[in-house]
Amino acid sequence: MKLHEYQAKQLFAACGLPIPRGIPATSPEEAGYAFEQLHVAIANVKAQLHAGGRGKAGGILVAHSAAEAARLAGQLLGQRLVTHQTGPAGLPVTAVLIEQRVEIARELYFAITVDRSAAQPVILASASGGMEIEELAATRPETMLREPVDLEAGPRPAQIERLVRQLQIPQPLEAAAAQLFTNAYQFWRTQDAVLVEINPLIMTPDQQLLVLDAKVVVDDNALFRHPALARLRDPAQEHPLELKAAQVGIAYVGLEGNIGCLVNGAGLAMATNDIITLHGGHPANFLDVGGGATVEQVRRAFQIILEDTRVTAILVNIFGGIMKCDVIAQGLLDATRGMRLTMPLVVRLEGTNVEQGRALLAKTELPLTAAADLDDAARRVVELAKR
Repeated sequence: MKLHEYQAKQLFAACGLPIPRGIPATSPEEAGYAFEQLHVAIANVKAQLHAGGRGKAGGILVAHSAAEAARLAGQLLGQRLVTHQTGPAGLPVTAVLIEQRVEIARELYFAITVDRSAAQPVILASASGGMEIEELAATRPETMLREPVDLEAGPRPAQIERLVRQLQIPQPLEAAAAQLFTNAYQFWRTQDAVLVEINPLIMTPDQQLLVLDAKVVVDDNALFRHPALARLRDPAQEHPLELKAAQVGIAYVGLEGNIGCLVNGAGLAMATNDIITLHGGHPANFLDVGGGATVEQVRRAFQIILEDTRVTAILVNIFGGIMKCDVIAQGLLDATRGMRLTMPLVVRLEGTNVEQGRALLAKTELPLTAAADLDDAARRVVELAKR
């Protein structure tokens, strides 16, 4: 689950991370009042959305008065902002952050995430932060320090010292930087985050460290431990079908293609998407109905696929183990009962109760094509989708 910048900064402030003064607003009137409350001569009006690249997309504006803050907030609120991370549809702006504008002497980069290959946290840091950090990391990877961290102990003193040197922190700020790195890790650990990114972490001309921008992603699977965090979820920023799937316990990620996929098992789902692509097709989703799904979950998963108006063909790929093939077949029949399904449906069933599943589907009037194996299923669904 992603947090908005203003939400992340409020949480950062509570754990001792230094942030600029700022107030969120959801209307032009609130934005004007927020500017007055800050008692500053100039402030940034920052669109709040779950994507980077706002600055280049016109999502960060500068106000010199309360009236201007209200006017600029009115330009952003209610609009869909398109950045290089949102896709062509963009994301809605339902809040802005009115934040004091600070002078920047240097921009740094600091992040904590999970190194999945090593199964441990890793700190990423660079002396060059800001909007071009992704390009810098790709073209000059040697500028990015990677510090694997012990999950329980956190960054050790020697690692903190390396971070201070890598970021070229001046001596007067070394203690503050060390505390910031330690506090950031404690936040990451205690809040069950999968990503804490500070870009940029700035040094001001008067020798202060400030978190100028913040990105936090919390592990959905840990939200039961953090009800206060769960309440910060903004459904407007999420793919509507992903949100609906999550509410019924289905792993679903919307993609940009036109072939809907219903698969059991994350590995098989990824392999299915890969082989569709190899045959020249374009998956519309990643959907793992799970190893122990019920008929009702299969029905809901199928209906979620059908709600995607881009889908022109569907591939059901089931290897029955815990999930039995006849359960999948019954779920498909229940999902389409009373529905005039006109798009082609390719089904590949193997494993537990496969004969019973095939027998159920043989009786249906659905526009169904049975596939012999996964390669055959992918080839057929790509052909049918193109028609």
